[in-house]
Amino acid sequence: MDSQLLVSTIIILVTFALYIGIAVYNKAKETSDFYVAGRGVPPIFNGMAIGADWMSAASFIGMAGTVMILGYDGLAYIMGWTGGYLLLTFLLAPQLRKYGRYTVPEFIGDRFNSHPARITAAICTIIISFTYSIGQLSGSGVVIGRLFEIDAKIGTMIGVVLIAFYAAFGGMKGITWTQVAQYLVLIIAYLIPVIFMSLQLTGNPAPWLSYGRIVEEIGELDRQLGVSEYFAPFTNGSKWQFIALMFTLMAGTAGLPHVIVRFYTVSTMKAARWSGAWALLFIGILYLSAPAYAAFSRFILMTKVAGSKISELPAWTKSWVDTGKLQVADTNGDGILQWQEIIISNDIVVMATPEIANLGVFVIGLVAAGAMAAALSTAGGLLISISSSFAHDIYYRVMKPGATDANRLAVARWTIVIATLLAGLVALNPPGVITQIVAWAFALASGTFFPALLLGVWWKRSNAHGVVTGMLVGLGVTLLYIFLAREGYTILGIIDTGAGVFGATAAIIANITVSLLTPAPSQKLQDEVENLRYPEQMTYKDGEVWIDEDVDFKG
Repeated sequence: MDSQLLVSTIIILVTFALYIGIAVYNKAKETSDFYVAGRGVPPIFNGMAIGADWMSAASFIGMAGTVMILGYDGLAYIMGWTGGYLLLTFLLAPQLRKYGRYTVPEFIGDRFNSHPARITAAICTIIISFTYSIGQLSGSGVVIGRLFEIDAKIGTMIGVVLIAFYAAFGGMKGITWTQVAQYLVLIIAYLIPVIFMSLQLTGNPAPWLSYGRIVEEIGELDRQLGVSEYFAPFTNGSKWQFIALMFTLMAGTAGLPHVIVRFYTVSTMKAARWSGAWALLFIGILYLSAPAYAAFSRFILMTKVAGSKISELPAWTKSWVDTGKLQVADTNGDGILQWQEIIISNDIVVMATPEIANLGVFVIGLVAAGAMAAALSTAGGLLISISSSFAHDIYYRVMKPGATDANRLAVARWTIVIATLLAGLVALNPPGVITQIVAWAFALASGTFFPALLLGVWWKRSNAHGVVTGMLVGLGVTLLYIFLAREGYTILGIIDTGAGVFGATAAIIANITVSLLTPAPSQKLQDEVENLRYPEQMTYKDGEVWIDEDVDFKG
């Protein structure tokens, strides 16, 4: 075992032992622990957990690579994902927390007093979370595959086993505190390489301030090579695609069930708002660093790898070629590797950069541990969403209302194991790169849950017929556009990752139209919606605001 593999393995095993220890210590013993961590998580720690839940393999592994390859156009991911938290924090999270339920399907089912709405929402949750989890398992395969220099598919199956055990054991309570530890690991792992690269290239340890000069130098190199300039907008897609992708990611963020449920783990509406504020801070640290990471990585590749003799390429290139994520070929036969002859997957940029920049075995191992933390933390949250949608919303609330806590927990844990295995099978041959797969999940969320929750909270006339129709129409339109766009049929140059703009529009129109054509909800339900819009210590009654003794709204 070489020193790099040994150090990386030790660091990952130590962090895994930490995560498992936390999960065992905080094992879920009751259903409220399993689904909402007993509603007792302090806002700052919930913000960290949200950050870890949010900064998936797509953010940690794929974000910088996407920006590196797409340049300016890749910023739509950062702007959309970050902006979505503002929508969620101010428009939905406090109100959903006040309603005092366990899951998004439960909120929709009770808000509209409808089992069909509950079941539709549960199915949408499973589809969205399953799609998203494919990206996480694929990311874990990239990390494990490179670490042990094995095929990424074998790495994916190893990740499946680890994640299934880890998520099924602790439930939301165990996952919450594990995610706090994972956030600290992944953010340290992300910042150390970018700070070291900034020192190497600019002499300044603050990459957020120094990378602008590197971007200018990249622009000059691009002009010399005759390729599209790195910072030129809309060279890899249309302006409409940029806007559609940004909207899809923003609306999808506000509708992601595994993110929304994190706001159920705090005690009050105020705590939910503060959780969102802390989460924005913790997420912003990584997202502000991603463009710097991308610029430094591209500059090093262009100046220290491109232009080298094929026979004298650094050793790290062979290791990544073996994973199938890097291709180098002397297509013009001159014996020199040209920039245009490097085909590098978005998914390996962050993982490969410590080796490219020669940052040492410890940093390489730390980045591997951070990437695994990112994949594990999000996969855990996603699997809890799948589990709760089936075990709580379908099995308990519809199929078997008299089920005991022990039965419900057993069904929830088996659901996690089965969902992980199925997602792992799909991830063996993923249908796209990590950021692309994750963007599909956001498109599905923006076409189903964002309209349902937005109208459910802010338009009391929305009824059960409208919300069911809206979710089904949004789901169908989004899926149809994704499939058509992948076959080359697009509108205004909007590709599959921007499909949510069509799904959300169709869902909102369908929801409003059907709601207006069918009877209005009962006055009781309309009063409950009015009540949601006020702070937790206030209740809306007969046109006046009354002080309420109860912190949570119970319906």
